Amino acid sequence: MSSPAQRYAESRRRAAEAKTELGVFKAQQTFELDEFQLQACRHLESGKAVLVAAPTGAGKTVVGEFAVHLSLTQNKKTFYTTPIKALSNQKFHELRQIHGSDRVGLLTGDTSINSEADVVVMTTEVLRNMLYQESTTLDDLGFVVMDEVHYLADRFRGAVWEEVIIHLPESVQVAALSATVSNAEEFGAWLDTVRGETAVVVSEHRPVPLSQHMMVDYHLYDLFVLDQGTGGTDPDIGPAQGAKGKSAQTQLVNPELQRLAHISQAPASRRSGGHRGRGRGRRDRRREFGRSSQNTGGEVSRLSGSPQGAPRLSRPRMIRALDREGLLPCITFIFSRAGCEAAVEQCLHHGIQLTSAHEAKQIASRVEEMGWELPAEDLSVLGFDSFREALINGVASHHAGMLPPFKELVENLYAEGLLKAVFATETLALGINMPARTVVLEKLDKFNGESHQDITPGEYTQLTGRAGRRGIDVEGHAVVIWQPGMDPRQVAGLASKRTYPLNSSFSPSYNMAVNLTAQFGRRRARTILESSFAQFQADRGVVGMARDVAKRESSLAGYEESMACHLGSFLEYSELRRRLSEQQKDQAKARTRQRKREIVRVLSALEPGDVIEIGGRRRLGTCLVVHSAPEHDPRPGVITEDGKLRNVTVEDFAQPPEVVTSIRLPRKPQVKVPKIRRDLASAMRSALRDRTPPRKNAPQPGFGFVGDEDADLGIGVEELQAQLRRHPCHSCPEREDHARWADRWWTLRRETDQLKTKIDRRTGTIAKTFDRVCGVLFELGHLQPAQEERIPTADPLPDEFQAEEFLVTERGQRLRRIYGERDLFTELLMDRGVLGQLSAEELASFSTLLVYQAKRDDEGAMPQLPTKKLSQAVRAGLEVHAELEALEKRHHVEPTAGPELGLAGPMYHWATGASLRTALAESPLAAGDFVRWTKQCIDVLDQLSAVPTATAKFANRCRDAVDLIARGVVSYSSVTYQPQEEDFDDDVFDGF
Repeated sequence: MSSPAQRYAESRRRAAEAKTELGVFKAQQTFELDEFQLQACRHLESGKAVLVAAPTGAGKTVVGEFAVHLSLTQNKKTFYTTPIKALSNQKFHELRQIHGSDRVGLLTGDTSINSEADVVVMTTEVLRNMLYQESTTLDDLGFVVMDEVHYLADRFRGAVWEEVIIHLPESVQVAALSATVSNAEEFGAWLDTVRGETAVVVSEHRPVPLSQHMMVDYHLYDLFVLDQGTGGTDPDIGPAQGAKGKSAQTQLVNPELQRLAHISQAPASRRSGGHRGRGRGRRDRRREFGRSSQNTGGEVSRLSGSPQGAPRLSRPRMIRALDREGLLPCITFIFSRAGCEAAVEQCLHHGIQLTSAHEAKQIASRVEEMGWELPAEDLSVLGFDSFREALINGVASHHAGMLPPFKELVENLYAEGLLKAVFATETLALGINMPARTVVLEKLDKFNGESHQDITPGEYTQLTGRAGRRGIDVEGHAVVIWQPGMDPRQVAGLASKRTYPLNSSFSPSYNMAVNLTAQFGRRRARTILESSFAQFQADRGVVGMARDVAKRESSLAGYEESMACHLGSFLEYSELRRRLSEQQKDQAKARTRQRKREIVRVLSALEPGDVIEIGGRRRLGTCLVVHSAPEHDPRPGVITEDGKLRNVTVEDFAQPPEVVTSIRLPRKPQVKVPKIRRDLASAMRSALRDRTPPRKNAPQPGFGFVGDEDADLGIGVEELQAQLRRHPCHSCPEREDHARWADRWWTLRRETDQLKTKIDRRTGTIAKTFDRVCGVLFELGHLQPAQEERIPTADPLPDEFQAEEFLVTERGQRLRRIYGERDLFTELLMDRGVLGQLSAEELASFSTLLVYQAKRDDEGAMPQLPTKKLSQAVRAGLEVHAELEALEKRHHVEPTAGPELGLAGPMYHWATGASLRTALAESPLAAGDFVRWTKQCIDVLDQLSAVPTATAKFANRCRDAVDLIARGVVSYSSVTYQPQEEDFDDDVFDGF
């Protein structure tokens, strides 16, 4: 209990604070501010920058709103930046409700509303572009709020956050809001060096406690239970969040869950309690073995387990189980768009109805209101009817492939409590205000583009941070769905771990290099880049790595002694063996890739009536093609000799198939009718007996694949084999013993060299990368030395040099206004005149090459393009990129992403006025993805029309191209969805 003196001092402090701006701000709030919010606000009012790290849902944005309040009282501007447009839209509406529509504006890539307002909400890229363009909108800027600042770890866009932090004027106060990270102090120390005095405020307290559960066979089990004995913690899990906010010292992993895990991992005969018979037992063992080698490493992760061998999850049963426990509304995270859509379809099919009649009526009204705004001819391809039905039942999906208005409507309905179950991808975890009572994780691993990897503790915390609605729920709930092979102790460790550091992804781009050089000169630009968070972190990590290198060098010396051979240098001999093995592997991979491309080509050229042989893994024998397939999805439909209908894929063929005969088919054969299939199979057999020749233009497999297992391995391999046989160590009787030591030596040597490379890269890494980027720009004519004198660098490459200063040329000035991952490639195309001869429709189509990135590598050849001029331009563009890539490799610069052609055809059809269904008829792209990429095409076309050296004719053609594609669902999606009418400025901000 405090003393009277302490109580008196506290009352005086409160009275004094009531007269401050924080006191005024507090009085305007409808809730009491938490201590961490008060601390951060006090630091802002005292003139300091502030970093706030707190869990999702803790109320970090209150600090940002106080920064807005301070700026308005000081007659200064505030920029409120977010990583995604959806979050910008949401914050824009919130701030307008507080401060009025005349004082709040919005700037995103496709929307500009009241851009000169006192408070402007924007995506971070927009602010970065303003800084480089020295925009007058920056005048009187007092505060910048950087929401979700931990996004700077994103490997694609994270560098933008560091650019903004470094280049903001010194007079601007920064309020950086971050999710809980384990190195907040390190990040704050960096902010202190680049922004001046910065206070770090960290809170790990969740305003709504989180209970952790696992769902096994649609029954919920607590992940943690109270320890009734010693009160100690499980040593493997560390301090746990704990159920219902209990002390970390009283939590243990639920023994009932561990018992279930032990039972599920026991042999099948032990689980069943008896002998199962020889045949069944063998099948079970094969299933168990297959399950144990499911992951890329050959073992099932004890964290994520394996879905193989488990009954298929019924989402309706799961939702009903949660509903029985009173745990709705819920968000279920599924790391797959198709999985989200399938979950909604399952719920509809099983009659899930989670809304009352009144709620259903409200939802229907809102959906119909949005439907009237969409083009009627596009509603069917957008799946509007099923979307509407799911919403009325209280169920929805949420992922990046959805149309933006659809996503925004889902967000609004869920935030208002009208939706009860949302199936979402992880993008929902980023900042959008959609709190739930319960968060469900179907899996604890996700596909990263190459393999399935367990999610990290930071990702788990971000996902489950949505659980628990402040002011509504007493506690939130996180539910992990059981998978065979899961170890509850590993899951508990994930749920309780508190080490998820924030790591920089910063790297200089071409656009950044010319902008910095133009504004500050090369020497100062290098100094600025060396102040990045990436370099700050790198300099701290070198010491420990140097110690590791010394230990490894000592071990290498021991390995050399063990593999010493009295006949000669075994290290030299082992190098020959290694080179031979690598070259043989490379040739094998090249043959596999070539063979796969040829199979894709032949499959996509097959026509109904062609007869082919299918050996491979399925051994279907002679088959009749009844459905052709496009090159982007080569899965033709065939009928087997016994009249079965099958789809075949590239994996079904060891070699490209050959058309052995052809028959004439009815125009639209009803192949789902068994009798018709049998008749067609009979006709195929007759053609084979009669040896009917194939059609004249039937595809012919090329490249001599048949029997290429015996083909010549190549002169390089032969020469290496000859050198190996001539080497004196080849005849050593202890050769294989020496070779085992040599293999260990090479493995350790490779690891040691990688560690040394890391040290070299971390020492001045950002400045070195900047020098290499400048080397590419100099060679292409975007930079030129300010002096004739050339000073050699330490880099041994003869073509690289380092000038004391660079000047930005006219082409460099053009590059300054082009933003994006293919910025230099885009400028080169303009300089070579590749874009100048294209019509507006062709230009719209070509713009996809500057932005589009497919999810899967295109294994096929170049698709058929709609016009000759467009085909010529694309070929010229590919040649330009090949030249650029070769130059980048020579300068050791990360190659620019290659142009991808998968969207060129659909965009051309859209630009010529085709409906959305027609434009996407031959594309696997979802409507929402098409809209998203179209907006990026609009952005790059806007940039091209505004570059300083663009001719009036070319600029007008770019604007015409924008007009052609900014229509229908695309133009509607450029307006932030709201139930009420709003007045919007049609201007589009020239930037990202």
